[in-house]
Amino acid sequence: MGKDFRIEKEAELQAGPEQVWDAIATGPGLSSWMFPFAVEPGVGGTMRLDLEDYTEESAITGWDPPHRLAVRGSEGEDGTVMAYEYLIEGRDGGTTVLRFIHSGHLGDGWGDEYLANLGSGWDQYFFTLAQYFLHFPGRTAAYVLAEGPKGVKDPWPRLSAALGVPADVAPGDPVRLAPTGAEGVTDYVVREGDAGFLLGVRSPDAFYRFYGKGDGVDLAVHLFGGDDPKEEARVWKAFLEALS
Repeated sequence: MGKDFRIEKEAELQAGPEQVWDAIATGPGLSSWMFPFAVEPGVGGTMRLDLEDYTEESAITGWDPPHRLAVRGSEGEDGTVMAYEYLIEGRDGGTTVLRFIHSGHLGDGWGDEYLANLGSGWDQYFFTLAQYFLHFPGRTAAYVLAEGPKGVKDPWPRLSAALGVPADVAPGDPVRLAPTGAEGVTDYVVREGDAGFLLGVRSPDAFYRFYGKGDGVDLAVHLFGGDDPKEEARVWKAFLEALS
């Protein structure tokens, strides 16, 4: 049977409605804070996500720039379906409130833990979006994904030691990422023991987002500088493989 679900989020952004629309409804905008999508605009158009061996395509069901965007994925074999709605409201002073609704139906086997992870994941993405407007307005990023191997025991202590950051690192702490020498500041930390965590670092030219999931670590980089994305991916994949 499964169950219906609904997740709602709200973020106040230091940007105008048109800027927010560009960030949520264009490929370059989405790559700068979430994922690399190819967007075919308009109702009946599509949003297509390509991440290495993973591909997902959703239909655009609502398109009213710069006010509302609605997207719906195809239904899975178990009845699972996902829908996303973005509502944009401009405010005095040049700010914008973005309201977001993630709803749909989960098939059998999808538990409350999965929904909790969805909610915390959206918290991180919208934090990154807010930081994007504060630190990289008007710029677009290349998206780099580096997936680490599974079977890493106690990934948090291993990651923090290899990166050169203290195990008790906190938002606002200055850091120098050992693999590339990039200097920046920790901007996001969520710890759920040594296995589940998210560490965010912002440098003058990039966002780094390290995800600890069970027995492994993955990394997403939003690269605003002129560095080669392929070389960036190679360096970080080698780094993550060395953790095991």
